[in-house]
Amino acid sequence: MSYKKPLPVPDADSQPFWEGCRKHRLRIQKCAECGQVRWPPSIVCPECLSQNTDWIVSGGRGKVYTYVVYHQAFHPAFEEELPYVVAVVELEEGPLILSNIVGCPHDFVKCEMPVEVTWEDITEEFSLPKFQPIQG
Repeated sequence: MSYKKPLPVPDADSQPFWEGCRKHRLRIQKCAECGQVRWPPSIVCPECLSQNTDWIVSGGRGKVYTYVVYHQAFHPAFEEELPYVVAVVELEEGPLILSNIVGCPHDFVKCEMPVEVTWEDITEEFSLPKFQPIQG
């Protein structure tokens, strides 16, 4: 069975992120000048405008900042997953990242819910970071 959903299209800024995901490492950028941790990746720090950037590995934990439950598929490949949750997760390191909440019923999800990254290996080239409630 082949993957039918749209695939990411890495660019020069996001390629290190996707390489990390393939190895189950959630990589985000950190400014080497001012220390600002940021997502999405970019060539310049939005805080100090430095182009001196490091990639760090996030601990993969955070909390649901906001979310929406989709009851209608806007692409045919998502129909079998209805309803599903798309959320903005605030990582412990600070940045906000858009992903899915998995591993729990959609009506269990709430803002401020602690979550941790889990991985969906979709092709040999791509693993998608998704988030699940932290157990215990």
